[in-house]
Amino acid sequence: MPQSLFNQSYASLPERFYARPALSGVAAPKLIRLNTPLAESLGLDPAWLAGPQGLAMLSGTAMPPGVDPVAQAYAGHQFGYFSPRLGDGRALLLGDVRDSAGHVREIQLKGSGPTPFSRRGDGRAALGPVLREYLISESMAALGIPTTRALAALATGEWVQRETPLPGAILARVASSHLRVGTFQYFMFLKDTEGLRLLADFAIARHCPDAAQAPRPYVALLAHVVAAQARLVAQWMLVGFIHGVMNTDNMAISGETIDYGPCAFMDHYDPATVFSFIDEQGRYAYTNQPTIALWNLTRLAETLLPLLSPVEAEAPPLAREVLATFNTQFHQAYFGGLRAKLGLREEHEGDEALFAALLETMARTGADFTNTFRALSDEDVLAGAMPATLPEAFADWLARWRLRAAQEQPAPIQERAAGMRAVNPCYIPRNHKVESMIAAAVGQGDYGPFEEMLSVLSRPYETQPGRDSFAAPPLPEERVRNTFCGT
Repeated sequence: MPQSLFNQSYASLPERFYARPALSGVAAPKLIRLNTPLAESLGLDPAWLAGPQGLAMLSGTAMPPGVDPVAQAYAGHQFGYFSPRLGDGRALLLGDVRDSAGHVREIQLKGSGPTPFSRRGDGRAALGPVLREYLISESMAALGIPTTRALAALATGEWVQRETPLPGAILARVASSHLRVGTFQYFMFLKDTEGLRLLADFAIARHCPDAAQAPRPYVALLAHVVAAQARLVAQWMLVGFIHGVMNTDNMAISGETIDYGPCAFMDHYDPATVFSFIDEQGRYAYTNQPTIALWNLTRLAETLLPLLSPVEAEAPPLAREVLATFNTQFHQAYFGGLRAKLGLREEHEGDEALFAALLETMARTGADFTNTFRALSDEDVLAGAMPATLPEAFADWLARWRLRAAQEQPAPIQERAAGMRAVNPCYIPRNHKVESMIAAAVGQGDYGPFEEMLSVLSRPYETQPGRDSFAAPPLPEERVRNTFCGT
């Protein structure tokens, strides 16, 4: 690998932005899976990555010349409580590359060992959470939702001690950046306005360079992040995804989904669904995600107040004006997405009531979120048939839906069905399947279920013969009620 392949853009910032941990290495790194297409799109040689030098780098054991990893500093609100010093406690930012489209992509290791931000932790990751993040982040990418990507998963040949000893692993992930709301909070807490300015300038250059030419560049940055997060959370809601831990240190400035801990997809529709074992109050429940996103963005706006205007009194109104756009942008993305899922191409008065009636019926009947929308995409259903998988309780709503569709310019049923299937997945990472996959890998060293799930989820909108079990909701005894953080 050429020495100049990795840039160290973030490390060009002052040293108070990061730490340079000593490499701790692992006993016997072994590649579980390399994302070859992603590696090639990043200009990385898959054969080199899978070889001795590549494995040494991906395991945090030894770096090739020119690669000088750092651990990023950040703070964050965790379940509403502020922690002034968090940072990458088990991650190393190797550097960044330009992909085949010319976009900057950072490469980071998770689980590579302790850093000055580890807070008495071991800096390691267990195999199960690494496989979960690999699988779900790649599934999100296939669904078309902005996300970090998984470049590689490695077994370390070591054990990590949690409640029981577990096999260790490392994830190499890719993101447009790893800047978080919490990164800005770190410098606000230190009252380091110059640090905030440098960080904001870095974020503008990386994510919204046009903002640099705006009359108020930092207001434009805030507006960019607000818009990106509004779209992202709407996309989560449209596929029934629950992040699980929307702390401010888990919200990326880029608008990408980041930090897949106790995340999950809903099976039966219940807006109050919570999977995270530690979220006892339901702060991050499915239905609360837009509200929490705005709460987090308000924390970001607070950090930017010293930069928004040279006149101190002008800054809060500017911030409030930008934040006030979140709900409108979220609702436009969310309701627009629901129209597409229901094969509706025009915006009509009464649409929101129609959507609410569908969700209420789904909640009342315990209907599966993903399969309900997929069933409505069937050509026979569009032609007037009752979906075989839905109870009779949907009959009244179906009549309302068909009446609403008839108010639009007619379109061929095949065309409507194809459009609906393109936005209503057949396959999501079903929680019981994910847990079964992890159990096979951790308990028996069997990665067959992992590979099969990756294959199925790489084409989520296509019906795949012989893969019916991946679209089926769990049986009562298979339901997964709690997921756990990767730490």
